[in-house]
Amino acid sequence: MNDVIRAMRAHRSVRAYTDEPIPHEAVVAAVEAGQAAATSSAVQAYCVIRVTDRQHRSRLAELTGPQEKVAVAPEFFIICGDSRRHRLLAERAGERYEQKLEAFLVSVIDATLCAQNMVLAFESMGYGTCYIGGLRNHLAEVDRLLGLPHGVYPLYGLCVGRPAQDPGLRPRLPIGGVLFQDAYPQDDDLLESVAAYDAVYEQYLRERGATNPGGWSAAMAGKFASVTRPDIADYYRSKGAVLD
Repeated sequence: MNDVIRAMRAHRSVRAYTDEPIPHEAVVAAVEAGQAAATSSAVQAYCVIRVTDRQHRSRLAELTGPQEKVAVAPEFFIICGDSRRHRLLAERAGERYEQKLEAFLVSVIDATLCAQNMVLAFESMGYGTCYIGGLRNHLAEVDRLLGLPHGVYPLYGLCVGRPAQDPGLRPRLPIGGVLFQDAYPQDDDLLESVAAYDAVYEQYLRERGATNPGGWSAAMAGKFASVTRPDIADYYRSKGAVLD
């Protein structure tokens, strides 16, 4: 195992930070590392919005949960799929911008590859990170707050700062539950790997102080039993995404 793999396997979501500022040079280095990620056909369909306005941060903290860490983290970024520049280039060239679901998927994939490279870069410099999916709780309000143009799709947030906690590592599914050879496994084999993971996950929650810890399978069954954020498809369509 080399240093890169060790750093990757040490990842954990850090939700409490010191007030130590992050130098601008470190932010630039992390974003440039993000840009070094793979991108489909060089389209680079993403952008990163660095939110420094304190009033904006406070409002975003409310919209995302509330999640106070969004307001107080030394840095907060919004990761976006971005088709705006492609639309402008097509317009300037006198071409139609004709794209469907594939273009939206490419923007989401490109943005996520960039974001994960950013996280690895920040963590290699000793910072902690936490993705903020709660950004999608109230996308229209986030949009209005930031004045996002047509063709820009906010996907999630990212808090970064020097860790003020040591949350430990959250266990993952066993390798046999995600790495398959030649074909997808039979359902019984798949569920068997989950059963083994349930005991590990329950022990992890117990060690974190959960009063009524349960297995991962029960948590997932509950998580997907109801619709979450049912309005996001309409929002993304309103920004120009074609989802068919």
